Amino acid sequence: MKIKKILVSQPKPADIKKTPYENMIKKYGVHVDFEKFITFEGVEASELRQEHVKLSDYTAVIMTSRNTIDHYFRLAKEMRYTVPEDLKYFCVNESTALYLQHYIQFRKRKIFYGNQSFTDLVEIMKKHKEEKFFLPTSNVLTSEDYGEMMTEAGLDFKKAMIFRTVAADLSNININDYDMLVFFSPAGIESLKSNFPDFVQGENVAIGALGTATAKAVVDAGFTLNLTAPTKTAPSITMAIEEFLEAETKKKKKPT
Repeated sequence: MKIKKILVSQPKPADIKKTPYENMIKKYGVHVDFEKFITFEGVEASELRQEHVKLSDYTAVIMTSRNTIDHYFRLAKEMRYTVPEDLKYFCVNESTALYLQHYIQFRKRKIFYGNQSFTDLVEIMKKHKEEKFFLPTSNVLTSEDYGEMMTEAGLDFKKAMIFRTVAADLSNININDYDMLVFFSPAGIESLKSNFPDFVQGENVAIGALGTATAKAVVDAGFTLNLTAPTKTAPSITMAIEEFLEAETKKKKKPT
């Protein structure tokens, strides 16, 4: 399989030279394009009210992504809700927790975060069972059922969708120009199918996926999964791509 052009289904980094993609481009002579496959639409405050959600009812909020943070504070503003200083934040990882600084004074708040998985976070929340948790979500299901995990842990919570993930308009690209497609969420696969219903992977196109849910979505859609991350040897998707390119390079060098 000859890989010349790679399409990464994410927005282009502000400075690609500061990313692992730069080394990949130089080492293997590939061309890498970036294209956002999904966009996010916020749920209106009126929809939240119909679900009988009142933000002031909760003493703690769970943040699973930057998008969750953005849309939580957007809704708070729309609902004219002043977020109290004693509100507790439970974040899935440190980078998500640090993103809160865009909206609050980090040092003055009670912020907790897990290592990376929601399972880690549940263990932390179990030490705060007196809290009434708000679990904001999107319309996209994850490989883990967060609500079920919290119920099993005996936590008092309310789950509500605060934003939707929808397919972006990809009419500006020719999907058949690429030898490798890289995805980061099941929603990205849905966007591929929506934008390019006639797309056929064939034997000359590799598909990569980050995360078990994305990998499953690739297979469920009828495509062949050629590379995935994280693995023991490739904890990141860029490392998985490099492993694949290296293996293909070695195949070419083998005597026939």
